[in-house]
Amino acid sequence: MADAAATAGNTQTGFLGWIERTGNKLPDPVFIFFYLILALVAVSMIAAISGVSAFHPTAIDEATGSAQRIEAVSLLSPENIQRLWVEMPATFTHFHPLGYVLVVMLGAGVAERSGFFAAGMSKAVKAAPKSLLTPVVALVAMIGNHAADAGYVVLIPLAGILFAAAGRHPLAGIAAAFAGVSGGFSANISPGQLDALLFGITEEAVNASALDPAWTANIAGNWYFIAAMTVIFLPIIWYVTDKVIEPRLGAWTGGAQAGAATTNADHATGTASVTEDLSDDAATDHASGGDDLSPDPSDHEGALASKGLRAAGLAALFVVALWAIMVFAPGTPLVNEAACEGIPAADCSIHAELDPFYKSLVAAFFLLFLLTGWAYGRAVGTIKNHRDLVEMMAESMKDMGYYLVLAFAAAHFVAMFGWSNLGLISAVHGAAAIQSTGLPLPLVLGLMVLFTGLLNLFVGSASAKWALLAPILVPMLMLLNISPEGATAAYRVGDSATNIITPLMVYFPLILVFAQRWQKDFGLGSLTAMMIPYSIWLLVSGTVLIVLWFYLGIPLGPDAPVGYALPEMAAPAAPAIME
Repeated sequence: MADAAATAGNTQTGFLGWIERTGNKLPDPVFIFFYLILALVAVSMIAAISGVSAFHPTAIDEATGSAQRIEAVSLLSPENIQRLWVEMPATFTHFHPLGYVLVVMLGAGVAERSGFFAAGMSKAVKAAPKSLLTPVVALVAMIGNHAADAGYVVLIPLAGILFAAAGRHPLAGIAAAFAGVSGGFSANISPGQLDALLFGITEEAVNASALDPAWTANIAGNWYFIAAMTVIFLPIIWYVTDKVIEPRLGAWTGGAQAGAATTNADHATGTASVTEDLSDDAATDHASGGDDLSPDPSDHEGALASKGLRAAGLAALFVVALWAIMVFAPGTPLVNEAACEGIPAADCSIHAELDPFYKSLVAAFFLLFLLTGWAYGRAVGTIKNHRDLVEMMAESMKDMGYYLVLAFAAAHFVAMFGWSNLGLISAVHGAAAIQSTGLPLPLVLGLMVLFTGLLNLFVGSASAKWALLAPILVPMLMLLNISPEGATAAYRVGDSATNIITPLMVYFPLILVFAQRWQKDFGLGSLTAMMIPYSIWLLVSGTVLIVLWFYLGIPLGPDAPVGYALPEMAAPAAPAIME
């Protein structure tokens, strides 16, 4: 066989080839933010000199009694220069996504490193009847988004093995799993790390605009919507796999084992070696070095895995019961029983009383992942003592090193956007321009989905893109009576669908290596062509879903309506946005 690593490096032609070449020329996202900060400084100077301004939608000027005029402020003003250097630590550490993501990942890192995520996905997929293999793989893949890297390095190669064992084409299994894990990246049955990340950025954008200082993020704010995405995407992935992709691939006659990734004569002898490590580097090394059998990525099988999963299940029940007690038992800490005091019963929502519960979900997911991972690890032997547990938590933080650097750059970009007032000014004028076109608001959201999907072809990082877009899009949509939760929901639809067709997606070469174990001449163009039908169907269905959702006015999650009303105008004691 041709060297898989070499094949993975082949370039494409046409539009996708142009995307690949253009994207590869872009700097690292950290430096994208750095260059944008430099551009923002220049624009703020020009805007301040030109007198660019807008009227604040919710604040009034105490002196005149009319709407407060917000003027662009140069980032090179003495006040902003002082703020940049003096408040640099606070700007970084107060960046809302930072705390949310790090807390959740402390627990998720244990669940991943103990083998719980891998064993759980393996067990779920292997138990599927052959007739339901495709939907089970797709569903586990979408739910497996909570497992972060494990969804890619465990489930996708495992799906190829299971499809081949069932007499079906293994590439169809890889395609279905890849579509679920990456194309359905935002779909899930419950909130998780991604929700903590995106809503942290959304909250930062709302705070920077000063439109609604009382608004706080609720990581369950898209719960109903992402669950609906799961329900919609599941039959789509099932249909595309069984009716479009598999017929094009043809019948599989290669047996249940993947061939070696070399051309040497030893291939005929069937000499086998099992891949133990499915990290990006290891997968590439094995592809170029020649493993004869695709592995079962789970290290724990049979009775051992069942024992661990039972222990993890009991731990999960404990966390659920603990949170239920703190919500339903008398005098509980997660219900604010005083929230409706002095408010007519008809005007008070149960969600106001449950606000502490919603805010506790980040901690709930941390504890859920931590205890299930610990229980599984203790049962199967991957966690022998408390030092192993601490080491796994420390290793998970090492994996977040790049994110910390990115968050530092993104935090300053978002903050400086607010200091210059350009975010709010752009939002006010952008909202007025959209209103003047007469476009229905759901259609505006649909266009936002398509724009995000296009941008995703060039900038793969979900957090980097949202940190770039949110400072303008979130307040602009708020001015158009679309909630911050609605803006986040529209963004995540576009962010997911095109993941599976961009060569810049970080796992794209790894998926190609998995595929080349089964078909030696399967190149970058082949993988892209195989995934395009999924991408089109997911993008179209996701766009239709968000448009219909807003037309029908269905809540996006608990205490998360699609509509939004700005607070009534009030004279601020101190105009925060002008500080």
